[in-house]
Amino acid sequence: MDPVYILGIESSCDETAAAVVRSGEEVVSNVVASQIATHQPYGGVVPELASREHLRAIVPVVRQALADAGKTYRSIDALAVTQGPGLAGALLVGISYAKALAFALEKPLIAVNHLEGHIHAVLLEERQKGNHELRFPVLALVVSGGHTHLYLAEQHRESWSYENIGHTRDDAAGEAFDKVAKLLGLEYPGGPVIDRLSKHGDPKAVKFATPQIKHPDRRDFSQSARIANGEAPVPGEKHVHKKESWSSGRPGPGAEHPRFDFSYSGIKTAVLRYVETNNLAPSIEFRRRTLAQVSKPQLEDYLANSDKQTLDLVASFQRAMVGDLVAKTLAAARHHDVATLFVTGGVAANNELRQTFEQEAAREGLPVYFPSRPLSTDNAAMIAAAAYPKFVARDFAEMDFSAEAGMALR
Repeated sequence: MDPVYILGIESSCDETAAAVVRSGEEVVSNVVASQIATHQPYGGVVPELASREHLRAIVPVVRQALADAGKTYRSIDALAVTQGPGLAGALLVGISYAKALAFALEKPLIAVNHLEGHIHAVLLEERQKGNHELRFPVLALVVSGGHTHLYLAEQHRESWSYENIGHTRDDAAGEAFDKVAKLLGLEYPGGPVIDRLSKHGDPKAVKFATPQIKHPDRRDFSQSARIANGEAPVPGEKHVHKKESWSSGRPGPGAEHPRFDFSYSGIKTAVLRYVETNNLAPSIEFRRRTLAQVSKPQLEDYLANSDKQTLDLVASFQRAMVGDLVAKTLAAARHHDVATLFVTGGVAANNELRQTFEQEAAREGLPVYFPSRPLSTDNAAMIAAAAYPKFVARDFAEMDFSAEAGMALR
């Protein structure tokens, strides 16, 4: 097949992105306009502001992506856009613009699931390295500010299918990082600053309990819950394989495996209780006021305004988060006897998470792959890469499709 150039557009949250990717295996251009400065004063993404920023940025970002690729609107072969999940208003900006371009250019339009895009970010970069051999089954951990999911991924010729075997019951991992950072008077987004500060604290100083997920029927699910929490099964104990709906969390009939779910609201509350018990509020308020006077705080600024107790708390929080993500993912990998592990999404840029996964997966003889840090966070190259198998299969979107804020991946 001749080279296929797909223009990808991503606007699901707080980055406006466009990219050109050749045949799903080479990033020709990749442009991202971040909205961090817009949302930083609020400590999180404000949906209405995100939509407005997308409207301002989308035309120049797409033009820049085409210019960087040496392409014109007419010379691309197809367009791809994120359909969901994400913020409805933000998604509609990208979808409306992609539809208009596709209609005007008479080019096929491909709707892409944002979560599938994160998985294909790993595939894209491995193919760029010349690694076209992939052993199945694949287990993918998609972990970011809005998502914490485990998927079993299978390839059927050019198309892919996914089975969700675990997800967060409350806060996503990245959301927990952001909320804890805000609580401690640190900047938004919280993940990068916590990652940098954690190296300067004692990760064993504060003990956080491992979240234990209890299924609705404790008698039937006791064995499943034990496996999902990374514990050894009890010989002879009844293990009823019921299925939980991805959307509702309620048990349903006919499943074959236990769930491997996550929960991070508890650790966020534990940090709050530690702050209250140890009277850290005055130092947090002082740090918040001091850092607010610095336009772009550096590591030295955070260290100068963080006492040892705060640094120990940050390091312990990150160690607990990383430990839970790794333990549950590897428990799922063992249970399903997977051959390959992907770790992707914004939190996959965390240094301790990468190092711990590499060490623990190596002990189990399990190859683990990450996207590069630029492709860990939201970008359009991953959207264009995920669209390529759909292009080959002629799986094009009808012009009446719309945004799906809660879109599931199957």
